[in-house]
Amino acid sequence: MLGVLRRKVACKANAASALEQGIRVVASRAFSSSGKEMTVRDALNSALDEEMSADPKVFIMGEEVGEYQGAYKISKGLLDKYGPERVVDTPITEAGFAGIGVGAAYYGLRPVIEFMTFNFSMQAIDHIINSAAKSNYMSAGQISVPIVFRGPNGAAAGVGAQHSQCYAAWYGSCPGLKVLAPYSSEDARGLLKAAIRDPDPVVFLENELLYGESFPVSAEVLDSSFCLPIGKAKIEREGKDVTITAFSKMVGYALQAAEILAKDGISAEVINLRSIRPLDRSTINASVRKTNRLVTVEEGFPQHGVGAEICASVLEDSFEYLDAAVERIAGADVPMPYAANLERMAVPQVDDIVRAAKRACYRSSSLAATA
Repeated sequence: MLGVLRRKVACKANAASALEQGIRVVASRAFSSSGKEMTVRDALNSALDEEMSADPKVFIMGEEVGEYQGAYKISKGLLDKYGPERVVDTPITEAGFAGIGVGAAYYGLRPVIEFMTFNFSMQAIDHIINSAAKSNYMSAGQISVPIVFRGPNGAAAGVGAQHSQCYAAWYGSCPGLKVLAPYSSEDARGLLKAAIRDPDPVVFLENELLYGESFPVSAEVLDSSFCLPIGKAKIEREGKDVTITAFSKMVGYALQAAEILAKDGISAEVINLRSIRPLDRSTINASVRKTNRLVTVEEGFPQHGVGAEICASVLEDSFEYLDAAVERIAGADVPMPYAANLERMAVPQVDDIVRAAKRACYRSSSLAATA
């Protein structure tokens, strides 16, 4: 009964602010459309360039970051501009150069450590967890570790089980780390700048398939002072019937699903998490209290995943607002298959999100047939 009363109060508040929200949405779309477009690759490259230019303590280290211009060309042009002392090519030894990076951070430098894929970060996970993440606590705040570990994360295409894992939940469970997962060019620029400037170790999870994607960027985003707050999600699309949370590549899938749902009269609110740790619980819970339904989307394994943590947060803080069971969409609970047809089945698709949202709204075909 208390939940019903709270929902009625929330509905009145939402109705009163609907006009204001609509104005904000229209204004933000106009603002975005007035800017140029930029690929995620160029957004990351420009962020690195600007931060290295602004702070001589920033340097990049990893395999093929220099002479080869980066395995995915994220560091293109940086060797010529800043030299081999600040753009450091390494042997194939993740444990070695991650450890060197942590040691450099102890002494006040700001290393950006690139993993060719985050699957290879498992070779360096002792330095990331036991050295970088815990040193500030174990030194009673005397040692800061301003280091960024970045590189492509999650499934790509046809690279098999050992190169397709999502590490958001792995690193997101560890105190002492901050974990970011950009989707758009705006995310990539603003969050990477924030990560480099942050005094704590940051795990920066990119997506290989997004590097070549172009997104509109405003003049504000292109400004060298632009920076996004860590721990704050972004509402990519406002809605009133169901909340869909996603991060990285899955944000695009969620937005596609929202377009399809709109044709069926379902208004979906899409939240781009941006930050896995800290998690923006207040934005998620505020959205659920408005829509009364939740669908979480991620590429990683379902057990102990990011979606599971979001579900727990909503059940702890907003249970009485839920009008339907929470739906979790995640990767299949199997190692990633190599075959293309099986790989597609192992990764969430737009149709999976649409079906889950319809189930949450009691609009699934199976329910309609029995009604």
